[in-house]
This record gives sequence, C-alpha cells and structure tokens, in this order.
Amino acid sequence: MLPPIEHRIAIELGVRPAQVNAAIALLDEGATVPFISRYRKEATDGLDDTQLRNLEERLTYLRDLEDRRSAILASIEEQGKLTPELKAEIGDAETKQRLEDLYLPYKQKRRTKAQIAREAGIEPLALGLLEDPNLTPDDEAEKFINAEAGFADARAVLDGARQILMEKFAEDALLLQTLREYLNEHGHVRSTVVEGKETEGAKFRDWFDFAEPIASMPSHRALALLRGRNEGMLQVALVLDSELDEENIKPGPNPCEQRIAARFGIKAQSRPADKWLADTVRWTWKVKVYTHLELELMNELRERAEEEAIRVFGRNLKDLLLAAPAGQHVTMGIDPGIRTGCKIAIVDATGKMLDHATIYPHEPRCDWDGSLATIARLAAKHQVTLVAIGNGTASRETDKLVQDVMKRYPEARLTKIVVSEAGASVYSASEFAAKEFPDLDVSIRGAVSIARRLQDPLAELVKIEPKSIGVGQYQHDVSQTKLARNLDAVVEDCVNAVGVDVNTASIPLLTRISGLNAGLAANIVSYRDSNGAFKSRNDLKKVPRLGDKTFEQAAGFLRVPNGDNPLDSSSVHPEAYPVVEKIIVDLKKSIKEILGDSRALKGLNPAKYTDERFGLPTVQDIFKELEKPGRDPRPEFKTATFADGVEKVGDLRPGMILEGVVTNVAAFGAFVDIGVHQDGLVHVSALSNTFVKDPHEVVKAGQIVKVKVLEVDLQRQRIALTMRMGDEPTQAKRHDNAPASRGAANPRQQQRSSGPAPSGNAMAAAFAKLKK
Repeated sequence: MLPPIEHRIAIELGVRPAQVNAAIALLDEGATVPFISRYRKEATDGLDDTQLRNLEERLTYLRDLEDRRSAILASIEEQGKLTPELKAEIGDAETKQRLEDLYLPYKQKRRTKAQIAREAGIEPLALGLLEDPNLTPDDEAEKFINAEAGFADARAVLDGARQILMEKFAEDALLLQTLREYLNEHGHVRSTVVEGKETEGAKFRDWFDFAEPIASMPSHRALALLRGRNEGMLQVALVLDSELDEENIKPGPNPCEQRIAARFGIKAQSRPADKWLADTVRWTWKVKVYTHLELELMNELRERAEEEAIRVFGRNLKDLLLAAPAGQHVTMGIDPGIRTGCKIAIVDATGKMLDHATIYPHEPRCDWDGSLATIARLAAKHQVTLVAIGNGTASRETDKLVQDVMKRYPEARLTKIVVSEAGASVYSASEFAAKEFPDLDVSIRGAVSIARRLQDPLAELVKIEPKSIGVGQYQHDVSQTKLARNLDAVVEDCVNAVGVDVNTASIPLLTRISGLNAGLAANIVSYRDSNGAFKSRNDLKKVPRLGDKTFEQAAGFLRVPNGDNPLDSSSVHPEAYPVVEKIIVDLKKSIKEILGDSRALKGLNPAKYTDERFGLPTVQDIFKELEKPGRDPRPEFKTATFADGVEKVGDLRPGMILEGVVTNVAAFGAFVDIGVHQDGLVHVSALSNTFVKDPHEVVKAGQIVKVKVLEVDLQRQRIALTMRMGDEPTQAKRHDNAPASRGAANPRQQQRSSGPAPSGNAMAAAFAKLKK
C-alpha cells in the first residue's frame, strides 16, 4: 500500500513529514498561505509561500485521488468482482490515470458491441481462438450462429468475437501503460495545413508541415499548434516516429501493434486463426487504443503547456505587482489619444482625484500650444511632481508634448515616466470604477488609473482582473479556471508581502489580504468612512463580521500609520507584541526610540526572547522589523529614458543602442518597450553571453535594460533586439516602402510567431520562429 498522503508530499517537496503535517493542520483550520509562511514558521519549520502553494495543490490532488480510489473500490466490490490482487493494485495506484486504467474493465458504460456479443454467447469463441490459433475461425463460428440475437451468419459471429477481444485488449491496464510509455517516447506531434486554408491561415504557415517529439515540445509551440487547430487552420495528430517518413513506412504491424500481439501471445505461424487474430490486433490499435491514447497524450501535452504558460504568466505578474512604486507624489496621469484627445487626471499623494481635463495636441486639431498651457496650468495649480503617460497610441507624441512643457516651464520641476496602460480600460469600465467615479467619463477613469499605477503599481493593479494585465503567454488558450486560481494566489502573496495601509486601501486591495473577502473589505471601508481613520489594529475588531479568527489571519498585514501604537504600522503581529515589550524593558527605552535603532538591537540576543509560543525564527523576524520598521520588499524606483527622435519603428536603425523596459517574459525570450509603439523581441539566446535556460533567470517584467537593435522589419512590424552588445546587426532590407502603421499590432501578438533557432543576427533568428 502507498504511504500516507503527508509522507508522499514530504518526499516530493524534499521536506520532513512533520512539516507537512503541521502545514496541513493549519490549512485545514482555515489559515492562509501568507499567514502560515509569515507567522507560523515554528510550526512548519520555515516552509515558504512557494512550498506551501505546492503543498496545497498536491494535497488537493491526492485527497481527490483517495476519494476516487474509495469510489472505485466500492463500485467493483458492489459488482462482486473485487479480488485481493485487484484491491492491492488499486491500493498501489499513484495517479488518477493508473486508477482509471484499472477501473476501465469494470466501469459502467453503455451497451457496447462486445457486450451484445457476450449476451449472444459468443465469448467462448473469442477466447477459444485466442487460446488455440489452430482452430479455423469460419468453422468454429458456425457453432455460434444466433439469428435472433443478430448474429445470423459466421461473418457476423466472427465480428462479434473480434469486438470482444478488442475490448479485452484495450482494457488491459498493463498493456495500456506499456503503449502509453512507448507513444510518449516515440510519438511526434504532426501538423499540416487544412486544405484550402493556406491563405487564410498564413500566420500559421510555419506549422503547415511540422513535426516534433511530444515529450520535448515546449509549451509555446504546443499552444501555437493547438490554437491553429482550434481556429480550423491546422490538422494536428500524434504519429509514431516510424510513420513520419510516409514513403518508406515498412509493411506489417507497427511497434505498438507488435506490443499488443506480444502481450496476448499472438504470433504469425501460419495457423488457421493467426491472420484473424493479427487483424484483430490491428483494429484494436487503430480503432480503440490509438484514438484513446492520442486523446489522452494530447490532453496531457495541452495541460503541461497550460501549466508552463500559467507559471510564466504568474512570474511576470509577480514582477509587475512588486515593481518599484514612485511613492506619494501629486501625479498627473495622461491617457494619450489622437482624434479623441488626451485625457488628463490629477491625483493627490494618496491617489484621490483632484482635477481632470482633455487636450487635443495631435491630429486633427493640432492644438499643441493650448495643450502645453493646460498641462502647465494644472501642474502649477496642484503642484504636480510626476507625470505618468500611458504607453498606447500617440504615447511618444504625448511624451514629446510633456518634454516641451518641461523645457518651457522648468520651474515646474516635472518628472515624466511612460507606464504600461495594459488593463486600464478594463478598470475604467469596471463596476468598482463606476462606483468610485460615477460621473466621470470612462476615458478619464483610465487616466486616473495610469497616474495611480505609477504611485503604487500593486495597489492599482489589484483592481484589474489579473489576466487582463497583459503579461501572459497565450493566456486566452489555457484553462481560465486554473489561470484565475494561480494568478489570484500570486496577487494574494504579493499584497501580503508588502502589506497595506488600512486607512487608505481600496476594497479590491483589502480583499486580497489574508483572511479577508470582498464583504469584509467593504465593511472595513464602510466603518472607516463612518467613524474616521483607524487609530489601532484593535479597532478592526469593531468592524461588523470581523471575528477573532479573521483578525488573527489579517492583522499582521494591515498597517495603521501614525496610530496609537507604533507597532501597528509594522509587520509585527499583535500576538507577538509581548515579545517587543520584553525588549523594551531590557533596553529601557520607549518603543518609538527603539524603532530603527539597529545599534541598540544588535546588542541583544534574540534567543533570550523565545518561549514555547514564539521560537527563534519569529523573534528574529521581529528584530528585523524593529531595525527597519515598515520595510517595503519592493526595489527602488527607477525610470527608463527613451531615445530622442526614436518615436516609431521607422526611426530605428540596426546597431542603435537603446534603453527600454521589459514588458513581458516568455519561454522563448523577452519583449522590450523601446518607445516606438511596438515591443521588440530579445530572443532567449540573445539575453546573455552565457547559456540561458529560462529567460526569467536574466530579466523580469518591469526591468530597465539596455538593448541593441539587430534588425527591423517594417512590413511585419517586427524588431529584433539583443542584450549582447557584441552582436553585429544584420544589414537587411528594411522594406522602407511599406507603411509603418503606428502601433499596428499588439506586441503580445508576436508571441504567436514561430521559426528557426537564432543564428545570432537574422530577423528570423531573433524571432526564433520558435522551432528550436
């Protein structure tokens, strides 16, 4: 029998069963992952949030597995077919797949042709021919003719016998596992263009005649093929490597048919039933086993690809959420536009909207001077220090406008930053935005969001559905349920890692705090609005429906700046305040004097303050927090500087060295915004002078990088970049007669491309075409 669940998880995670047992107990009690990883280190011996997330996921899977195991055992026992050997096999099954293989012969299903043949008494003929191939099939079949049951002649009887054997072969668990392993090792995913779709499916042309081993196919290629199939442009099938060269396929049974025959002792020895049995093997493979395993393995490929795509999305989202905040500055947000104008919103240091306007500096009005004056007036009126410019259409032109303001009005001392506006339109049209700004135009709400996301990316981006933030890879092709669950976990971990000001946090931000939900978050805001700012964490207990258990889970992540107790603005949990009181007694100083006094704290031994409840890890965390109270894990705020005069793809020249911002990291490389409305691609091979297996090892979303332009293709709106300054650009034809449609394509759509491995300096190479 298999070891207990906690032992299996411990082996998988490389930790001790006691750690797993403690984590499971806490999770079952309703504790959240952020709470356990931060405030229950003694119990789990320091399991971090990543380990806990993996533990939680495996716990769910294995518990579901045990439930399914019990249901299968009960079903087979009810049928009176549960032998000790079968019970042992089911008890040892480590995966749901193995369980279902064993259950297949006993699974209740609609009446099959094999079942009808058995009811007509034909099974002895099928088993007899299998056991003794010296029997003559036609002669033996005559003995089983049963016209009333639908078997009026020998041919019908033999067909019934074949159906019985085919079902027997296809439901053999050991055989299925053997064939599954062989297919996984020797199967290739092959794609061909659907006849007549050559033009319509041009974007999939790299897959019109393509094959790759299923076991090693990267997630982005698998999702590209599956997208082509779903759009009706590609035919995708699983084939054996021996079948790839159609012109030289050897006659006779393929390796999988040979394995079926070997499993049941079927051999070609010129006996009367040998050919009939060989045909039965061939039909078993083609009609039952192959179709079953192809569907299963292709589903597994899709699931693996989805898991990888979701993992990449999660890492990018985490990097974006934990990007450096500009901080509490009065900020002007500008949502650029051409015909409809640029929308401006001014927010104060806390994100509250102060003013808004619309300017028309671009075509068709071209009110450049009037727009300069409006920006300068608003900046002076509200003492704006930061200007956040959305990176969409007309972004560079608007960036130039603000640059002109800074030149004409240097006394304003403005700092401009171009920020990603991905998801701003989603927020603008959301129910939350409508409640916050019921009288504001949707486009003005977008400008507010752009300003706030510069001040604090985390606080603003939590208002947007994570998959709409635009840092994913094929996010629309994966399971939306799995994607949402994973991304929600990422957001929860990020929010709790930073903590929130309970007196300024929005409902969406509070909702992500450990132990809280939308209802409790709304209650907190409502109480705050009615009673004024919280003076202490204990005041949270006055919030309707916020009980002791919720307070325990949430309090450490909710901060009360300038409250009655200085500790309430730290990450020290209220339950641990007695530890701090002991430190205060020993140092003979007030808590305000201790906070930030690392010299005094270093003179103390943390071990002195441990007890049965608070171990050394917790006390050490308390010391760190006292040394740097309210420390923010996010990096220092920095901005990229786009090159002057480089505003569209047509302005680029091979060899240019530019500064840019990583907008997205995929399995095949990183997309970088260099200020031309179209992201360039740094292929994974051009990220570093050393081998890079995972682009996330080198870059992350939001990172400022220096890149060199390798090649520019105006016609396809593609930019090949490198972070290896020694790479030589390609002097390729630039297609200068082609229209350089500004922002013609979403840079994320470049991920759908495919092609050969990079040769160092070719466009096709840089975009990798993703075939190698």
